[in-house]
This record gives sequence, C-alpha cells and structure tokens, in this order.
Amino acid sequence: MLDELKEEAIVSKVGGRFKLSTLIQKRLVALNAGARPLVRLDTKDRLEIVIQEILHDKVFLDTELNLQTVAGAEEGGPPELDFRTL
Repeated sequence: MLDELKEEAIVSKVGGRFKLSTLIQKRLVALNAGARPLVRLDTKDRLEIVIQEILHDKVFLDTELNLQTVAGAEEGGPPELDFRTL
C-alpha cells in the first residue's frame, strides 16, 4: 500500500474516505481508457500516478461527484470520460 494513503492529509484534502475512493476509482478508469497522466512520474503504477495527481491538486470531484481536472491540464490529450454514462 502506498504511504500517502495511510496519511489523513489526503483524506481530508478530498473530503473523506468515500470521496477519496470515488476519485481514485474514476481517475483510474480514465487513465485505463487512455487519458494522459497529469503529473510526470518515473513509474507505470497508475495508482501512484492518481495519488500524486490528487496531492498536486490536478484532479478533484465536483459537488455531484463527477471527476474534474484542473483547467488546461490536459491540453492536447484525449477528452475525459463522461462517467454519468457508465
């Protein structure tokens, strides 16, 4: 398990464990579907990439629990998935 997930800082940053779990799952789906990572890491571990994206405020959940990325963070990349259709 990643050390960052053991810290309460990431839980409080997102707004709770449920929201953290939801955000991680939705972002992993997007990465697996071809979205580009929003942080540069020397790893292929997608969970680690998602955790760093959260810690660097690159992804978040809106009030309706939809995945959002920071404006302009994915210039030139594939569009994010509309998770309401899944």
